[in-house]
Amino acid sequence: MYTSAAATRGTIAPGTLFTDQDGRPAQLHGVGIQAFDGVFYAWGEDKSTGGLFGGVACYSSPDLATWTSHGHALPVTPDVGDLGPDRVVERPKVLRNPDGAYVMFLHVETADYQYARLGWAVSDRPEGPYTYVRSERPLGNISRDIGVFQDDDGTGYLLSEDREHGLHVYRLSHDYLAVEEIVSTTLAPDSDHPAGPHGYESPSMVKVDGLYYLFGSDLTGWSTNDNKVATAPSPAGPWSEWEDFAPAGSATFDSQTSVIVQVRGTETTSHVYVGDRWLQDDLYRSAPVWQPIQVGGGTARLEWRDAWTIDAVTGVIA
Repeated sequence: MYTSAAATRGTIAPGTLFTDQDGRPAQLHGVGIQAFDGVFYAWGEDKSTGGLFGGVACYSSPDLATWTSHGHALPVTPDVGDLGPDRVVERPKVLRNPDGAYVMFLHVETADYQYARLGWAVSDRPEGPYTYVRSERPLGNISRDIGVFQDDDGTGYLLSEDREHGLHVYRLSHDYLAVEEIVSTTLAPDSDHPAGPHGYESPSMVKVDGLYYLFGSDLTGWSTNDNKVATAPSPAGPWSEWEDFAPAGSATFDSQTSVIVQVRGTETTSHVYVGDRWLQDDLYRSAPVWQPIQVGGGTARLEWRDAWTIDAVTGVIA
């Protein structure tokens, strides 16, 4: 199932590397994806230096398959401590705030993973360059894997894994540059997990027909697991029980949720599961698993397809 062959242009072949316009492996690890003005933009962890910070790479695409590199939206900056080559910077996600600015959210760490902070950067263009603003522990809580969500009314939310308390859903300020309050917190089902009571990491949220779907991964380090989904009538909850959305025992087709992309087309709204396979000894060439995912009616279902395409205009998946 692992291969380093580039995916066919225009076609997404799960488990194979995407390449950019120059044939280089696209650094779409821990990626965030948004569509702005009819173009998909992706911000990923550049793993050319392994686990330490190698910059946030930016790409654009018309079809989620053919990627053009725009270089580093946020480069390594030795004189900015949080962006130094000895740091770990993960899960870049971007939202366009109601005033039109592009706000990048980051999980900022030291190599021992004890820093556990949320970082912000801003730009007037989706591809950057981004100006780093600051980092903090939101409302004093540790913050590791993150996701973001923008509701229909423009309200922004941060999803953040707090190992000590659970998976928090935070409401952001109007400009998205501050965390204002926790609106809900969820925990994994009670178990004998080594981490004790905990929330899910690598979170992502979408809204379908007025219902909110929250996706996440269990805490199993580099190993994959059966990722879960819960639903609620509001980001404030109450959240349903967590359930599998891929075949039980498949470890989510040996991948971890990075983001669920919602593609609103002229004919239909489709959803794409964007997952990572983390090859600890070769992060640079870790191949992604991207698949159509059915979301609606209170459930989500992920099935394996060897190859597929999406029409970004109509939203139709073939």
